[in-house]
Amino acid sequence: MRLYPENALEILLRQCYLKPRCQAVSRLQYYSTAPRPEKRNDEAKDIAVLGGGITGLASAFYLTKELPNAKVTLYEGSSRLGGWLHSKSIDVGNGSVVFEQGPRTLRPNMPNGFVTLDLIRQMKFEDQVLMTSKDSVAAKNRFIYYPDHLVRMPGPGSSLSGIVSTILSEPLFKGLMSVVFEYGKPPRSADLEDESVGSFIARRLDRTLADNIVSAILHGIYAGDVWQLSMKSIQPLPWYNEQKHGSIVDAAWKTYTDGQESVRTMTLRDARLMKKITKTSLITDKLKGMSGASVYTFKKGIGELADRLEDNLRANNNVTILTNTKADKVSYCPPRSGENQAEAGVSIFPKEGPMATHTHVISTLSSKHLYAATPTHNLSPLNEIHAITVMVVNLYFSNPALLSVHGFGYLIPRSIPFEQNPERALGVVFDSDATIGQDSVPGTKLTVMLGGHWWDDWTSYPDEEQGASMAKSILRRHLGITEEPERVHAGLQRECIPQYTVGHSKRMKAVHYKLQNQFHGRLRVAGNSYTGVGLNDCVRAAKDVVAGLSVDECVRAAKDVVAGLSVDEEVRTGLETFKEEEIWVRTKVRDRS
Repeated sequence: MRLYPENALEILLRQCYLKPRCQAVSRLQYYSTAPRPEKRNDEAKDIAVLGGGITGLASAFYLTKELPNAKVTLYEGSSRLGGWLHSKSIDVGNGSVVFEQGPRTLRPNMPNGFVTLDLIRQMKFEDQVLMTSKDSVAAKNRFIYYPDHLVRMPGPGSSLSGIVSTILSEPLFKGLMSVVFEYGKPPRSADLEDESVGSFIARRLDRTLADNIVSAILHGIYAGDVWQLSMKSIQPLPWYNEQKHGSIVDAAWKTYTDGQESVRTMTLRDARLMKKITKTSLITDKLKGMSGASVYTFKKGIGELADRLEDNLRANNNVTILTNTKADKVSYCPPRSGENQAEAGVSIFPKEGPMATHTHVISTLSSKHLYAATPTHNLSPLNEIHAITVMVVNLYFSNPALLSVHGFGYLIPRSIPFEQNPERALGVVFDSDATIGQDSVPGTKLTVMLGGHWWDDWTSYPDEEQGASMAKSILRRHLGITEEPERVHAGLQRECIPQYTVGHSKRMKAVHYKLQNQFHGRLRVAGNSYTGVGLNDCVRAAKDVVAGLSVDECVRAAKDVVAGLSVDEEVRTGLETFKEEEIWVRTKVRDRS
């Protein structure tokens, strides 16, 4: 009879903080006892992080927490850190305003939003948070422009009679009655692996809804085409609900009628994260109002999150930050002696400067940049992830009463007549309503977003002057604004938002196995090319990829501590969640306070 070395396993589980993947270690063999292991020394770890955007900065930060003795080197090809997080303070007369060239607000949603809140708590800068209440005009008023005017979307603060009147009178909502008949439609074929969001909505509901409402929403998140983006990848819960219940309406009705408001459907992976993260109170005294927040930002702009991470890393003696150091080539360095993978590594060849070899590398580069940097490795699916270009135009007007309506802003669907949107705008944000408290002078602040998938076939883009002119034209046509802005800033964000087109999960599964076979766990990936394009998604990806390295330490420690212990060790890549279909569970969600 074989006995498990329970004492040693208990010790190892405690070292792993009871992480789910550590619990899943299988086929424990042999019987042996061992003394309590000393704290594992990770001084031999020499980890490179490629890319100094939010995912790279967060990855480096989590490395300093999970593996505090490891040496961490951050490579960034440009002169600044922060990536797409770029907040600018603009002098205006007797004060200043904040212009955002990238993300401007965060949602405190679960589970990924909770990871970001926890990061803010760890870095102790809750006092810089600015919250937008769920009762604010920005939270209640969100618009879609169709076909030639703003249409307020039903939501908080809307009366039932007002909602019915809007739906019946506005052409935007044509096709909405299809929801009533969705229950009776047959579920998708079992051999349909993926389809576009547009195809899913047209099949289950009505094509008009896809072109009008859903396309506008996706313009605001992905700047992408509803007929190309993957339903399975960007809306996995409705995709699962159709498979499980045969109807998305039926699934929603069952959720509504089960009488358990605190119970939600989520992936097992997310449920485990929620269980772990809610053990710690995320809502400190300085964040007491977060449960009532619709969105939040920081007093100096969303870029302050990157600035705080950079300050934290520069204060750590184990961290080296190399700016203006592009990783031109990344190559696997095999072990020197036989099959001993402990001696393997990854070599980084900067465009300028000496080659360096690290025990592990976390790449937060865009998928195409990583593909270009690994020419000797067959990672071709990385080159198939297309990213779109957006021009962001910030405008400040000294007149605080410029807008005739107030709210978060409006989005523009793909179905809008060309004469109403020849500039190919995606939407307009009413920043002076959405982020109150950043600016030291009164006025009206707006942001116009141009391009996205509309510009996919363009060989050249507008310059700053042309972009500013296009933005002012949009505001004049849609909002009747004829005043000249006091300050304008236009910035072109090239290939800023990866597009998870149909087949994305299948491509990521292929990349996972290619990374496994060619880098043997030494190169791992995270960032907006893979598991989510939002800022919260990127922070979550950073946490997950570093947690994988930490779990590996536990597995290797198990082999060292328990004599003869055989463990099926998974080679992690940052994409292991794509190996199999996600497991979905119904779980009770605790209040985050």
